[in-house]
Amino acid sequence: MAALMATSFAVTPAVAEPSAPAEAAPADTSFQKVTLNDGPGEPVDLAVLPNENVLHTTRGGEVWLNDAKTGLNSLAATLDVYQHDEEGLQSVALDPEFGTKGNNWVYLYYSPPQDTPVDDPSTTGVNEGDAPTTGTAADFEKFKGSLTLSRFKFDGSTIDLASEQEILEVPVDRGICCHVGGDIVFDAQGDLYLSTGDDTNPFSSGGFTPLDERPNSNPAFDAQRTSSNTNDLRGKVLRITPKDGGGYTVPEGNLFEPGTAQTRPEIYVMGLRNPFRIELSKSTGELFIADYSPDARTADPLRGPSGTGKWAVVTEPSNYGWPYCATAELPYNDYDFATSTSGKAFDCAAPVNESPNNTGLRELPPVAQPEVWYSYGASSEFPQLETGGIGPMAGPAYEFDTKATSGQAPVAWPAYYDGKSFLYEWTRDYIKAMTVDNGDLASIENVARSLVVDNPIDMEFGPNGALYVLEYGDGYFGENPDAQLSRIDHIGVNGNHSPVAAASGTPTVGASPLTVQFSSEGTTDADGDKLRYEWDFNSDGVVDSEEANPTRTYEENGTSTASLKVTDLGGKHRGRHSSVEVPIEVGNQAPVVEFISPVASQGFEFGDTVTFDVRVTDDQPVDCSKVQVTYILGHHTHGHPQTTTSGCTGTITTTVPEGHDPAVDDLSAVFSATYTDAGDQASAPLTGTAEVVLTATN
Repeated sequence: MAALMATSFAVTPAVAEPSAPAEAAPADTSFQKVTLNDGPGEPVDLAVLPNENVLHTTRGGEVWLNDAKTGLNSLAATLDVYQHDEEGLQSVALDPEFGTKGNNWVYLYYSPPQDTPVDDPSTTGVNEGDAPTTGTAADFEKFKGSLTLSRFKFDGSTIDLASEQEILEVPVDRGICCHVGGDIVFDAQGDLYLSTGDDTNPFSSGGFTPLDERPNSNPAFDAQRTSSNTNDLRGKVLRITPKDGGGYTVPEGNLFEPGTAQTRPEIYVMGLRNPFRIELSKSTGELFIADYSPDARTADPLRGPSGTGKWAVVTEPSNYGWPYCATAELPYNDYDFATSTSGKAFDCAAPVNESPNNTGLRELPPVAQPEVWYSYGASSEFPQLETGGIGPMAGPAYEFDTKATSGQAPVAWPAYYDGKSFLYEWTRDYIKAMTVDNGDLASIENVARSLVVDNPIDMEFGPNGALYVLEYGDGYFGENPDAQLSRIDHIGVNGNHSPVAAASGTPTVGASPLTVQFSSEGTTDADGDKLRYEWDFNSDGVVDSEEANPTRTYEENGTSTASLKVTDLGGKHRGRHSSVEVPIEVGNQAPVVEFISPVASQGFEFGDTVTFDVRVTDDQPVDCSKVQVTYILGHHTHGHPQTTTSGCTGTITTTVPEGHDPAVDDLSAVFSATYTDAGDQASAPLTGTAEVVLTATN
């Protein structure tokens, strides 16, 4: 890799020669962030359509559609998904020929329910949905499941779930945490790349590498069965060619030739821990991979390096070393979990998988070195990555198109970013532009640093050249207050801004007839231009009022969404707009969920058995068997679900995160309660949630 200057990250030339002044990066003030959906559920992944509409998924199984013209958000599909730990609906992607020749295929990667055990609310104190941590092969077998990659037909408003064509299944071990996410991208040849996590529990490994080979341990504690297993699809990037009607073929050029014993020919990259986001440049063929880090805050000479996140530019089949090496130069030590003793460091040049859980080759390819690697503190190699948690995400590569700047209200990013790719940080809330020159990293730059991107979980450039961002927000496995779908426009230093719409209604819930006084108070336009207000009281695409503060009476019971679209009528590029929505509930009311216990102020130590008592208030009879309580191991601003049980009352034993200091590692126990009522003839079922966070004293 090219040498990097510690301050500027510019490549030092061999001979100094006169050159033209470097083009300056656009100022932060030349960008504007526009909210598209501020109620996105628990958002996971997005895809921008050719008409600038946006699909995005929630882990709970919903696919939402944002209409670019009206600003309306509607449900395109709801899948029934298995949700223990981190499973659910993951990624969404468009077929590379979407919108041409009648092609309307949308790809989804999700966890079907299958026959996996779930908790029986009648058995208090026992959770049948949790896989045992120790036992026999027969005990673990019932928790064998899979994630499914399928494609579905999309008619512009609805995904037809009956049209499903299954492409690929990825086996997983259910009922135990973690790392089952996946991302989907296509190259210029139409080949599909799918990233998969190592499906391994990291919480009994002291923050280092999970290599538990004990015969009675759940195999989910050994990442050698997945990431370093050449005969397993997990902890990889897979490369396949989908077939018409379902299934796939394997293109040439993957890591293992088809027919090679003890290998899977689908594997393009192996040795990954949790490559939550991958992206690909169709013009160069470069694959960008970001891989999440284990949790050790400091290095241990007997165990290995501190937590290390990675960003890599991949142009050929590779092995990135997990769980034996953090990078090609940072090996872990072998560790015997039966005797708690460390062995010698692994050989990153010639790693060997000797685990009894390995079904693949013993001798593995050498470990490739990533372009970027960093830990919690300041990086001497890459200081511009700052400090904090470790949650690298591989962002898209930008391809400047002059046609995208010729519209009535252009939002395209400038040519300055042409050819650059992006790294964004889920824990540090930033975006960095990465310049790669002839395979070497040449620079790392801040991008619109003053704009807030709160736990960005996905981003993608649209056909209009704007950057679409899905923000998870701060919180744990639910719809967080700051979660949103947004778009970052480039408007120029003196460009015309989109107005920022604000809307409210009084009251928004009640019995019919319900008269609602709507208000646009809080709507702003940075340029002070004249604005047009368009209210759609029931989200049917028809403008019902152009008053700023209209009144509407809802005569029929049901759930409605009133939307306000505000359009800029002045400025150089008139027509910029933004939208906001107000949910209206007539008749059936959303349940109110509260924790009676535990409470945030009570004492707690990891390993305690915590008694919970949840109160649900609703206008319908409450069925306590439908109350779902999840215990989440909170870690900085994110969390890992450990178990889910049913009932208004019960107990949950908190897990002990081995090798973690709760005070230093900012650990907490998060209890989340959810209840969905039955709905009625006019109203869809409504959901209430509650959350309490306990800070450990040990």
